[in-house]
Amino acid sequence: MENRSSPLSKGTLLLASPEIDEGIYRKSVILLCDHSPAGSFGLIINKMQDPSFFEEIPLNSLKKTPHSFRIGGPMQPNQIMLIHGYDSIPEQTLTICPGVYLGGDETFLKKLSHECSDEHYLICFGFAGWGNGALEQEVESGLWYTYPAKKDLIFSQSSHLWSQILKMKGGKFEAMSQIPDDLTQN
Repeated sequence: MENRSSPLSKGTLLLASPEIDEGIYRKSVILLCDHSPAGSFGLIINKMQDPSFFEEIPLNSLKKTPHSFRIGGPMQPNQIMLIHGYDSIPEQTLTICPGVYLGGDETFLKKLSHECSDEHYLICFGFAGWGNGALEQEVESGLWYTYPAKKDLIFSQSSHLWSQILKMKGGKFEAMSQIPDDLTQN
């Protein structure tokens, strides 16, 4: 039996295949934050959070920069996860890929929102998760494509990040990147 190495690891981007054609995962780009035999979790980084959501979350002390707020995933949507490009608190963060970190406390979040460029942090609400072997099965069945995470992609403000990364993958993926949001306009 061939021992193939998995393309999945912390710091991998998952791109939803066109087969996922509805719901939160449609055209999603997920930053894989942990992958182990126990399971996987990641954060959707290209879906903006609906501003009405903030009425339910006590974020009064934060500077409201809506383009920094993302739907991290459907699991525990009231849980806040912080992705940022600052290595100043290594005891509170997990390195995801070069220049990208997960974590930080409320004090750090307030400091980021008031003092730092909002181009280098994302506040994600909720997360995407998979049990043991589930993500591998989904990747093998073609539901997700993988791409190495890079800081500039993670903090991209592009509303077309999914298409942009598929173009970068080239070949058949470049053709997929042309799929319109509304298929009736095709």
